[in-house]
Order: sequence, then C-alpha cells, then structure tokens
Amino acid sequence: MELTEEQCDALVKRAHISLASRGFEIHPFKIGWYNEHVQEAFRLSYPADTLGLLVISTPDMFERAFIPFVKEQKECDGIRDPIDQCVAYYFNKVKEDFPEYEVESIHDYEMHHSRRPKILVQTVGHVSGAVYYYQKSDVTDQPWPTDKKICGVCYHPVYGGWFGLRGVLIFKDVLCPPLQQPLPKDVIPSQEKRVELLNKFNFHWQDWTFRDLLPVRQRYSQEQIMYFSTKPKDRPELIQRIKSTGTLLGDDSDQVQYQDKGHSVDSLETNDSVIPK
Repeated sequence: MELTEEQCDALVKRAHISLASRGFEIHPFKIGWYNEHVQEAFRLSYPADTLGLLVISTPDMFERAFIPFVKEQKECDGIRDPIDQCVAYYFNKVKEDFPEYEVESIHDYEMHHSRRPKILVQTVGHVSGAVYYYQKSDVTDQPWPTDKKICGVCYHPVYGGWFGLRGVLIFKDVLCPPLQQPLPKDVIPSQEKRVELLNKFNFHWQDWTFRDLLPVRQRYSQEQIMYFSTKPKDRPELIQRIKSTGTLLGDDSDQVQYQDKGHSVDSLETNDSVIPK
C-alpha cells in the first residue's frame, strides 16, 4: 500500500501517541536508507520505500513504562531481561493499535542463529536523523593504532548518552515514497571531543561519563541509575521491591553512583559485529 505524505504523517502521529506518554520517541525511516549503509548480510528484504519506525527510550521510560509494567505483571518470565520484556510489551501494544497493517518488530538485542544481529540500530538511528552515530572514521587525525578496533557510539541532540535504541517497527505492507530523509544533528563537531567521546565509550563505559560529554536536558533518575548499577543476577530483588513498594529509593538513595553493571549501554555495535551488553 502506497501512502501519500499526509497519510504517512498521520500513521507516524498515531504511533507517537501510542508511545510518547510512556517515555518513548519514534523516528520514521525508509528501509532503503538503512540498506544503503550496511553490508549485504545486514540488509532487510523489503522494498526501499517500506516504512520503518525507530523506537528510542528517553530518560522518562523507566518511570512511565518500566515501573508500571513491573507493577502490573504477575511475574517476569525469568528468561529475558525485564527491560527487554517491558519494551516488547509496548511494541506489541503498537502492533495491536494498527490491525489494518502487517507490522514486524525487531528488537535491538535480537540475533540470528549465527549470532548476527537482525538489525543494526545505531545505523538506523543515524539514517533516521534521530541521533548521530560517531565512529572511528569520523576522526581525521586518529590517535589509535590502525588495527585498533574502536566501537562507534550514538549521541542524542537532547539527551546526550542518556537514552536507548530499543528496536524498530516495520510496516511491511506500507510504502512511503514522499518521506524525506533528515540529517542527524552533529552535536560534536570538534575532533578533540569526538576522540574524547570514543575513548570514554570504548575504555571507560562503566562509569557512564560518555553520556555527559555535553550538557543534556535530562539524565536517568536515581531509581534508573540504581537499577542499572545493580548486576543482572541481583535485579530480581529490585523487581520485587518495585512490586511491593512501587519504588527503589530508600534511605541510601543519595549514595547511588554511576556504574554500569550490564544492559544499560545500548547496542554497542559496528556494522559487522556486536559487543555483548
């Protein structure tokens, strides 16, 4: 089904209404934009004008989506990360809101049997104009050895590094030829700052300082920091606390420090590999 510009805008607005109140952003893109920037093995087998929506979690997602999800669910399945479970739940809600279309969801963590990622969300972030994907190739005078692998990192024009690329929704039977590709905002034009960002992300990612390279409008809350600073094996206790009290904050909340213990550095990927979260 080929949509006009007005129809495409209306569809995107419907999806926005479905997710914005839960702390998510959506950014439309064409599959062709993505396919032009990835190796053949990562390309998606849809027509170039097929509509996709990138879903980003903002700092508000934890309180607006995750905590209500945990409180309403009888139990997490114990297999997937609770954050992933929550995002999948809201992806499904969007699909239910569009019964007239065939919608495929691909999450940032999904892999093929070969361990190849199903989608390179950082590339989607860049081509959709949502974030700028800074890579080693964006530094002209590189301080690293030629053979040193430096993973790229996306930076949001509003939230800096305080966000998550959660996946895409593909409207398999929708074509949007009029959709115009926006350019991502290059918020770190300085070569020196780009080196600093990539060094912080690659070599000091656990202290989260890469997220604050530039002033940001909003960071993760104390509860969110506490959750992600806890090792995944210890998070079931936090889930139970949310269920029983609705919060993670207690008398020791002032002592929370930024220290990533897993699954808060979102989609550390290049165009041909993925670092485990």
